[in-house]
Amino acid sequence: MDIYLICSEICIIFVYFHFRRNNFTGDVPDLSGVENLQVLDLEDNSLGPKFPQVSSKIQSIVLRNNKFTAGIPEKVQSYHQLEHMDISSNRFMGPFPPSLLSLPSITYLNVAGNKLTGMLFDDNQCNAGLDFVDLSTNLLSGRLPSCLLTGPKDRIVRYSNNCLATGDGTQHPFSFCRNEALAVGILPHHHKHIPGSKVVLALIICGSIIGGVVLVCATIIVVRKFLAKIATPRKTTRSIVENAASTYTSKLFTDANYVTRTMKLGSLSLPSYRTFSSEELKVATNNFDAATFIGNSSDDQLYRGQLKDGSYITIRCLQTKRKNSSQNFMYHIELMSKLRHHHLISTLGHCFECYLDDSSVSRIFLVFEYISNGTLRSWISDKHAKGRLTWTQRIAAAIGVARGMQFLHTGGNVPGVFSNNIKITDILLDQNFVAKICSYNLPILNENVMEQKSTRANYEEKLLVYDFGVILLEIISGKQINTKNEVRVTENQLQESIMSNAMSRKNVVDPAIRNSCLDESLKTMIEICCRCLEQDTEDMPSVEDVIWNLQFAAQVEDSWRKDSSSSDASPISHLYSFKPNLSRNSNSTYV
Repeated sequence: MDIYLICSEICIIFVYFHFRRNNFTGDVPDLSGVENLQVLDLEDNSLGPKFPQVSSKIQSIVLRNNKFTAGIPEKVQSYHQLEHMDISSNRFMGPFPPSLLSLPSITYLNVAGNKLTGMLFDDNQCNAGLDFVDLSTNLLSGRLPSCLLTGPKDRIVRYSNNCLATGDGTQHPFSFCRNEALAVGILPHHHKHIPGSKVVLALIICGSIIGGVVLVCATIIVVRKFLAKIATPRKTTRSIVENAASTYTSKLFTDANYVTRTMKLGSLSLPSYRTFSSEELKVATNNFDAATFIGNSSDDQLYRGQLKDGSYITIRCLQTKRKNSSQNFMYHIELMSKLRHHHLISTLGHCFECYLDDSSVSRIFLVFEYISNGTLRSWISDKHAKGRLTWTQRIAAAIGVARGMQFLHTGGNVPGVFSNNIKITDILLDQNFVAKICSYNLPILNENVMEQKSTRANYEEKLLVYDFGVILLEIISGKQINTKNEVRVTENQLQESIMSNAMSRKNVVDPAIRNSCLDESLKTMIEICCRCLEQDTEDMPSVEDVIWNLQFAAQVEDSWRKDSSSSDASPISHLYSFKPNLSRNSNSTYV
C-alpha cells in the first residue's frame, strides 16, 4: 500500500501547495490524484530528479532552484490551464517542447539555467498573452521564434547563452555547444537524505489524515511480513562435500586464518562513477586513433585510452538508432553505475553523443577500468601464453568469478541483471591475478527489457550456474570449450573420473597442474563442476553451494600446502573470506 497514493486520493481539499525553502529532498509524491490542485510551489529545496506528477488542472508550477534532472514529460504539453511555469536553475535535460510557448493559458515561462536541447524554428507558435519568457543558459539551437519578437511591447524575452542563430553575440560558439550537448546525459545524483523527508512532505500536504493512514499501512506491512515468513519455504542446500574428512572440516570452522580478513565490499576502494565529455574521451584516445582500437563486435567498438591523471581506461562505443528510447538507455546506464564489486570490471562513467536538432542519442560511450593482464582463458588454455596459472590460482579465480556472478544475480538489490551467457573470455585478470567479469551483457539497445526480465526471472540462477560450470570445465581440463559437444565430451570424462582412483582423475585434468594439486581438492572441484552442468535444473547446486564447495577445495589445498612446507604463508586464505555454512541449510550470501 503506497502512502503517497493514499495521500493523493484523500487530500483533495487542498488547491495550493506552497513549500518553499524547506530543504526537502527526493522525488515529489505523486499528486496526479489531487484533482483540485491549482498551484504547486516548491522553490528553493533539493527535490528531484523526476518532474512532479500533477493533474491537468494545474495552473501554476514553480520548481525553481531544485535538483530536477529528468526531462520535461510530454504530459506538460496538455496542461491547458497552466498559466505560470518556472523550472529555472535546475539541471533539466532533454528536448525543450516548443509547444509550451503556445499553451492556451500560459503567460509566464521560465526554463533558464538548465541543459535543455532541441531545435527552435521561426514559425513556432506563441500564445498572444505570453508576457514573460526566459530561455537563457540552455543548449537550444535553431532560430528564435518570430512570434517572441513581434508580440506586445511590454513582453520580456530572454534567450542569451544558448546555441541559437541570432548573430548578436549573445550565444555560445558552436564548438562549446557541441561539446556541452555531447555530455548532457548526466545521471540523477542520488543524495543520501533523511529517510523520512518525502514522508514529511506528504504529512504536511495531508495533515492529520496521514496519521491514521500510516497506522493502517504499518499494520498491513507487519502482518504481511509475518505471513511471508510462514509461507516462504527454506531452500535446501546441497553440498558435495558431505563426506569430507573430519580433520579438514574441523580446521575450516576453527582456524582464524579462514575467517574474513580483508575482502569486504564496503572497504574496497572502487572508483566512483561520473559523466565524461566527448572532448575528454577524444583526448584520451588521440581522437580515437586506430592505434587505440582494441576490438569490435556487431554492436560496438572498443578503444583503450589514458586520462590526464595517467590512469588507463577502456571505452565501449555503441551506435544507436533514433528509434531507441533514451529512457531505456538511462535505465541501463543508472543500473551499471550501481554495479560495484571487487570481481566486476568497474564502470567509470558514460558520455552521450546527441543530435542537436532533436536531442536524440546517436552514440553511447561507456567507460570502464582497463585491465592489462589478459583473459582467464589466455592463462588457462592458450598454448601461446607466457605462463599458466597454478592450481591454487585457478581455484582463487573460480571463487572470484562465482562471487562476481552471484553479485550480478542478487547483489545490491539491483533488478534486471542477467547472467546472459557469461563466458571464460569475459573474465579478465588484473595485475594481482584477481578475476574480474568484464561483460555484464546488459541489453542496452534492446527495447524489450521488461519482457526479458519477466521471461528469464524463473531460470536466471540456473542459467548462471550452468554458465559457471562451463567456465569451471575449462579451468580444470585446460582445454578450450567452445561448443556444446565439447562441453558434453569433457564433462563425461570428468564424471567418469569421480568414481575412479586419484591417478585416473589426474589423467583427465590439465597436465600443467596434475602433479601439483591435492586429490581431495581436485575431486571437490570436479564434482561441483559436473553438478553445475546437470541437465535437470533440480539437481543443480545453488550459487551459495557452489561458492561454499569452491572455498572448501581452496582451504583443503591450503592446509595441505601449509603442512607440507611448515610455513605460515598461505597462498589462498589471505585473499578470500570464508563463511562456514554450519547448518548446511542457509540462504546467506557471500561478499
